[in-house]
Parts: sequence; C-alpha cells; structure tokens
Amino acid sequence: MKEGIVSILKGKFLVSGDAPKNWLFLVFASFLATIMISSSHSADKKVHQLAALNEEVKALRSEFVEMRSDVQKQKLESTVRLAVAEKGLLPSESPPKKIKVKSATP
Repeated sequence: MKEGIVSILKGKFLVSGDAPKNWLFLVFASFLATIMISSSHSADKKVHQLAALNEEVKALRSEFVEMRSDVQKQKLESTVRLAVAEKGLLPSESPPKKIKVKSATP
C-alpha cells in the first residue's frame, strides 16, 4: 500500500505504459472541473444581480408609495383651496344653480 501511494505521488502513472489513458482522464476531469467552476461563478453573478434588482424594486416601491401619498394630499379640497387662495381665487359664497335647457322640438 505504501508503494502505491509513493508511486502516485511520484507520478509514475503518468509515464507508465498505459499513460495516454490516464492523461485522457485527467484532461476530461480538468475540463469538467473548469465547467463546474464557470457554472458556479455564473450562478453567483446571477444571485448578486437578483439581489440588486430586489433592492431597486424596494426603492422604487417606496418612492411610488411616497409619491402617491403626496398626490392624495394635493387632491384634498383644503390643499386646493389654499393653493388657489394665493392666486386670488376664493370659494363661492352661494351654491351653484342648475340651468335647465328645454329643447325646441315641434
């Protein structure tokens, strides 16, 4: 058993009679390892992109809620009344009256 480990550490399996088969396996194993590493890096990159997009969605949702509340405040009658009072417009003292138009059909 000790001789087997020593021969592996010395690399005798790479120069022995059936070395091309061993080299082919090592090239194949290296190729698979490269593909696994590349796939792992790609997956990590996508996870980081997804996290960044989730943060952006949270920020945009927060901005949307803030804008919607501002618009709702601006639509209030009291806010509109103050805005037009600065321009000299005041609310009417008398309520509006309906105008009825009768059609002239013979």
